[in-house]
Amino acid sequence: MGRFLTPAKITLLVLAYLYTEDDVVPSSAATNVLRFLLKNVLPAADKASSGTTLASQDPDEFLPVSVFESELSCHDSARPGRTLYDLLLRHLWSINCAHSLDAFITNLPCLLAKTREQILRDRERREQPPPPSSSEEPEENVHGRILGTSPLGAFIRRCHLEYIRLQFQDSIALWQDFISYRLPTRQAFEKKHPLDSSTSGLDANLSEMNIDSSHPIARIMYARLAEGREEEEEKPPHYHGVFSIQDVEKLMEFQVAEMQRLGSRLPKGMKARLQEMGKSGAVVPKLGHYLIFLDSWRAGNFSSALDNLHRYFDYAMQSRERGCYQYALLNLAILQADSGSYAEALSAMQEAIAVARENKDVACLNFCMSWVYHFGRSFPGERRHIATASGILGNEVEGLAFLKARARDAEMWTLLSTSLLSEAKLGLQYGDSLAVVFENIAKASYLSTVKAADQKAMGPLMLMRSAAYSRAGLTHMSWWAGQAFLQSYAKDAPLEDVLKSKCRMAVLLVHRGRYDEATEVLNSTPPEVLKVVKYQRYLTVYAGMLKARRLLHREDLNAAEHLLERLRGQGVPEAEMAFNLLLLEIDLLVRQGNLTRALDKVEGVVGKPDREIGDISIQTQLLNLKARILAESGFPLKGFSLVMRASQIAFRGRLMPALWESTGLLANILNELHEFNAAADVLVSIIPRILEFQDCHMAARSFGLLADANMGMAGAEEEQSTRQKEFTSRAVENIDHAYEQFRRVEDLKGQLEMLKKKATIMHWRGDLVLANDTATQYLELTKQYRAQRV
Repeated sequence: MGRFLTPAKITLLVLAYLYTEDDVVPSSAATNVLRFLLKNVLPAADKASSGTTLASQDPDEFLPVSVFESELSCHDSARPGRTLYDLLLRHLWSINCAHSLDAFITNLPCLLAKTREQILRDRERREQPPPPSSSEEPEENVHGRILGTSPLGAFIRRCHLEYIRLQFQDSIALWQDFISYRLPTRQAFEKKHPLDSSTSGLDANLSEMNIDSSHPIARIMYARLAEGREEEEEKPPHYHGVFSIQDVEKLMEFQVAEMQRLGSRLPKGMKARLQEMGKSGAVVPKLGHYLIFLDSWRAGNFSSALDNLHRYFDYAMQSRERGCYQYALLNLAILQADSGSYAEALSAMQEAIAVARENKDVACLNFCMSWVYHFGRSFPGERRHIATASGILGNEVEGLAFLKARARDAEMWTLLSTSLLSEAKLGLQYGDSLAVVFENIAKASYLSTVKAADQKAMGPLMLMRSAAYSRAGLTHMSWWAGQAFLQSYAKDAPLEDVLKSKCRMAVLLVHRGRYDEATEVLNSTPPEVLKVVKYQRYLTVYAGMLKARRLLHREDLNAAEHLLERLRGQGVPEAEMAFNLLLLEIDLLVRQGNLTRALDKVEGVVGKPDREIGDISIQTQLLNLKARILAESGFPLKGFSLVMRASQIAFRGRLMPALWESTGLLANILNELHEFNAAADVLVSIIPRILEFQDCHMAARSFGLLADANMGMAGAEEEQSTRQKEFTSRAVENIDHAYEQFRRVEDLKGQLEMLKKKATIMHWRGDLVLANDTATQYLELTKQYRAQRV
């Protein structure tokens, strides 16, 4: 494998020589020829803009001869009966030996026009320009019309310089690769030039000596090509002459950029390609070690990832010296944090910050600061290490202000957009104004759309918007925000954002009782997600939690307990997911009747020093949960202060679902105090919003409490009065609504409770037939769910 020159580049040089010849390329085809040359010469046009092609294209097919045929065969040349492709083949096959190739590339500077300094120097020396040569190959003293500063001129000068630097054995290998590269065109060349077809396809010197490919001399010189391979169109094994080290580096740079942007693993084709190159003895660029590091990291093989990271930066330090040291420390810190070594990660990140400051690398420094901030948010237990280490950042507000200022100064719009989203998230957690939260989201959206070069921040932006809508009780807006992200931005978004969006939409479906659709949403996750161990574990735990919720609703408590133990044993990747898992465990204890242990778990969460208690959502959920456990224990009045405190926090932060939950618990307390009218009033005020929120379990509990309030008001009326019948009918209607909501989420306990209440009311009203039917339905429902457990 050559460093730069390949047979395809030699063919481009021949086409450039053909383009500079007088009266060969007509004016109508000159533009197309020049466009084709620049398309394959300019790095931006060839490598960057066609990243998808580079990612999926086989290197053996990198700019094959068929591309030249398809582009040039449709253009006629100035020679009658000959296309530009025919003339290209003639020039290609005129290079009939290694000496001819050497002469052609050595005389490449003659295609370039003289510079102004050369013209002035010639005038000073009073040299007259020699007459143009009539031969096909340019002479050394003839200069063409291509400017040396043009892209095509720079390409010609680069090829000439790289060939001069080649050693003898490398130039011979290039010649042999060129023979194999042009071999598929031999039949087309012989068809147009039958008189020139008598020469050997290997070397003209062999034809002059009357030696065929079976001669020992030919076998020594062309061992790889002599045994009849000049008659075959298939390439030899481990054929790497079609692409150079520079092409492979460009391809690897694209793969690294895609893996870092998407968080994915190395494609199988690229992995097999690297293995093949290593087995064949070809030179693998040092960037290949970084590719293996990223792939091993995503696969969870931290020892291999660490080994390849050290290899890559050991090689990189030989040429780039200290410029890459801070990036080595940055990657090391991220790797160690992902493997659970948080103290080592912080130590490496502090050193990376110090080196970035020393080298004045603003981009790396800002990224390190952003990582430290988000690390503290993701792992609250490690905040004390960040604070006591060296004072990298102050508190959260000061840290965000610092990051935004640095991002504006360095014009790092992606970092600024991320900082604005972090500020919006902080506002949601601390209960700030929703207007300010959505203002920050709108600013981040503007920066991502107008200023940022990529759409990397659109995934977190849509997730933040969906979370803000959910906290405001606008479930339909949250759903459509997720749909907009998956339909418009998921293709180019990181896999982690796609995974989290899928999980959020699955949770919204579970709240509606659509478990099968939620499972389908999780199963529709891109297969690339399952190749990354971290994402696979995240998806497994999330799917397990949704399944555990369904088992709890079906009162299959043994299976739910076993599943929750397994999920806890696997390790929870995020603090928010750990809290949701804890809520399921507490729900299990409540359903088992172990209320004391459930209350102890709640108290244990509140008493943890490293909890994320700053989030008002967690605060209100814990307060409401404690009040509900007290109500289940038969002491609902003891939770009055807890409910009022939770209501105040939720109202101040506009956390509407938590406010409705607190209001329902307050209505339960009012029912216990026989304040049935007040309980009915507060429940009627929130039930329409709860139905819009589409949380069936919350709606079912609210309808059940409203039925209790109506029965309480019916008991206060006279026996068999019209008002009593009206309140009783309302109670039955609300029980039916609650039963329907419980049925949607498959909550067996809630359904049985509603059927029991309905049968009691029917029996009290004297309607024994309906009471017996309801009791029969109670028994059948119990039998049905027991059969499902088996």
